[in-house]
This record gives sequence, C-alpha cells and structure tokens, in this order.
Amino acid sequence: MQSARLIDRIMVPKPKLPPDREIFTGGMLRAMILPLFIEQVLQLVVGLADTLMVSYAGESVVSGVALDTMIYTIFSYFFTAAATGGAVIVSQYLGRGDEGKSSLAASQVFMMAGLISVVCSAVLIPSAPAILGFLYPKVEPDVMASAVKYLKITALSFPANAFYASGAAQFRSMGRTRVTMVVSGTMNIMNVTGNAVGIFVLHAGAAGVAWPTTISWYYAAVVMTFLCARRRTEYEERLDAEENRLRVRISARDVFRIHPDTDRRILSMAVPNAVENILFQASKVVLGALVATFGTVQIAANGIAQTVWAFAACMNMTMGPVFIAVIGRCMGRDDTDAAAWYFRRLVRITIILCFSWNFIVTSTFPLILPLYRISDEARRLVWIIVLIHNSAAALTHPYFSPLSSGLRATGDAKFTMWSSIFATVICRTFFSFLLGLHFGMGVVGVTIAMCIDWTIKGSLDIWRWKSGLWRKNKVI
Repeated sequence: MQSARLIDRIMVPKPKLPPDREIFTGGMLRAMILPLFIEQVLQLVVGLADTLMVSYAGESVVSGVALDTMIYTIFSYFFTAAATGGAVIVSQYLGRGDEGKSSLAASQVFMMAGLISVVCSAVLIPSAPAILGFLYPKVEPDVMASAVKYLKITALSFPANAFYASGAAQFRSMGRTRVTMVVSGTMNIMNVTGNAVGIFVLHAGAAGVAWPTTISWYYAAVVMTFLCARRRTEYEERLDAEENRLRVRISARDVFRIHPDTDRRILSMAVPNAVENILFQASKVVLGALVATFGTVQIAANGIAQTVWAFAACMNMTMGPVFIAVIGRCMGRDDTDAAAWYFRRLVRITIILCFSWNFIVTSTFPLILPLYRISDEARRLVWIIVLIHNSAAALTHPYFSPLSSGLRATGDAKFTMWSSIFATVICRTFFSFLLGLHFGMGVVGVTIAMCIDWTIKGSLDIWRWKSGLWRKNKVI
C-alpha cells in the first residue's frame, strides 16, 4: 500500500489540477493503458505463433512472406497515417466539447483512409510481380511465386485494414481502449486459427496463410465500422450525460461527402506522419541490407534479438495513443497549462512503466535464449545486443516515441517529422555504417547506432516540449 502511494506521488505532478480541469483521472488513465498494453502483447504472441506455423508451410512460403512484409508495411502507412492524423483532430474536437465536428472528422477519416486504401490495392495487385521482381531479382522462382501470391491476396485487405485503423483511432481518442483490445484480440485469434487450417489441413501454401489474414481484417473492419456507426441506446445516452462523456459516431452522409476544411486539418497531421514512417521503413531496409553483409551468425543473432526488442517496446507503443487522446483533449479546450501538466504526468508514468517492463523482459530472457538452436557465438551476440537495446530503451523510449505522439497531438507534426528524419534516417544510418562497417563492430555497432538515434530524437523532443513552442499551435 505504501509503495503504491509512493508511486502515485511520483506520477502526479504538484500542484494538482483543479477538479474542473482534470480531464482524465488516474483511474481513467489506468483503464486506457491496460487494454492497450494487453492488445500489444497479444499481437506479438499471436505473431510469434503465426510465424511458427508458417515455417511448416515450407521454406519457399516462409521466404516469400518475409519478402512481402516491407512492401505491405510501406503501403499500409498511407492509410494508417490518415487514421492517426484524424485521431489528433477528433481528440481536439472532443476536448472542445463539439461532438458534431468530432464525428464529422471521424467520418472524413473513414472516407480518406478508405479511398487511399482502395488506390493502394488497385496499384499493388496488378504490379506485385513487377515490384517484387525489381526489388528481389535473384530470388528463386518458387519463392517469388509464393511472394506474389501472398502479396496479391493480402493487398485485398487494405480497405479493411484502413477501416479498422480508422475506427480504432476514434475509440482510442475517446479513451475506450477496451473495445479495440477485444476486436483486435478476436481478429488475431481468427488469423491464427485460419492459418492452422490453411497450413495443416488444406496444405494451401502461401494462399493458406494469406486468406486468413485478409478474412480476419474484414471481420475486424466490419465490427469496428458497425461500432463507430451505431446509435446510442437511451440508457447509454443517459449514462453519458451523467458522466459528461462524449462519443464519436460516423454517418454515411459525412463519409460520402468531401469537407475540404476538415480534410485539410487531417492531412496537416497525416502527411508528416506518413513521410516520417515511410522514411523510417526505408532506412530499416538499408540497414537490413547492411546487416546481411555481416555473415550468417550475425544475421541470426539480429533476427532473434528483434523478436525480443519487439516485446521490450510494448510499453513504448502502448503509451503513444494515450498521449494523443489526453494531450489532444487539453489542446482542444485551449488549456495549454493542463496539457503541460498532463505532459509531465504521462512522461512520469511512461518512465516508470518502460523501466519496469524492460527490466522484466531482460530478466526473463535468460530463460528463453537456451530454447534457440544457435551457435554459442550467435547466443553471445544476442545477449549483448539485447542488453544494449533494453538498457537504452528503459531510459530513452519514454521520450523517443510517446513524447513525439504528445507533440503531434498539439499540432507539432512537422517538427516530429523533421526530428525523426534527422535522428533516424541521417544519424542512425550514418552511425550504423560507421560503427558496424568501418569499425567492424557488426550488429553490435548497428544496435548502438539505434540507441544513438533514440537519444538524439528524445533530446530534440524534450527540447521542444520544454521550450513551450507547442503551446502556439492551432489545429482546429
């Protein structure tokens, strides 16, 4: 009990906000954070199970799916960026207390993300063989055939992916993260079950992996769209009125109409986010090619470590939507002092959670590492780079990503874009080649360069946060 009170005192900045300016209580923040964290962990666990099952479909299928990951991710960034940009606008309108405009913005997010996703599908499906052939000219024919089949089928899921991302962003803006946790969890379980049937029962190869993914995305999209569009019951309206709670609801009328002013606001957040994510992914491709020159042992060590890194980053990924929902509400009310107070509180919460979670992951890793059938040299390398990564993540992740999300929620999307380009695309790539290649440190050097990237990005975001320049932003 005493330790809980101590932690609460650390997390809550002094002086406290007056009750009329406290938008999210401690209980509300916990109710938002926990489902997001469970959702992140569940996605990773299901992803691991998915990868394990795909390995039974044969090496050509495994390789083909792996080749498609980068292309699928880059295309998906276009419409997920629209959803993220829309979440900022919706959060700010909710902060202002304007249900009508927040619902209009949510509807426009569905329209924009849907259009972009359809265009992406229309471009990718017929051009999949040409794109894959250009990127991987020396791939074996059976691997290329699996890659083309998988990419064509999963590209059909883009509209569903876009609708789910749009709906999930709106529920997170409202702080109702339990809904996205349940829908995402059900979708992932459907995907794993479908893969098991496609691989072990139907022996359908790449198609047996691709169709369950596509079908599960459409299930999630239908459910999320229905939840975003349904009318409240009388009981829900009465409960919302008692708790002074606003809800977002999309309408067909607004989804199928263009509202230039609202769309401009959404794009002002979405475009920088898309550029940032696409350039980040492109830099990862370059660094992946660099790691490929270090030899089999280092490639294997890097691949295993990335699985651990994904788990270590769970808390970091969890807190991003929380910053957007909370800081966006404050900015929508034009209460920059409350935004500054919540910035401090959320940063403190993130520091404690990231440190604790990375300590847990690092402490349990020695129990997991012996399960991998790799050489002693690869095992030693994995342990070294996991220690480097997790130690740096515990200290820098609260500033590297969640704080950026908070700045983005104030309308500072261009600053976060340029700081990411400088830290990740320029500094990380430079130090990776300098340490990994020039000084012969291999994957250890690339890992250190990644930590340097976080430190630079975090320092820039801390400076921006402390400067107070974000207070001048006007998005709505």
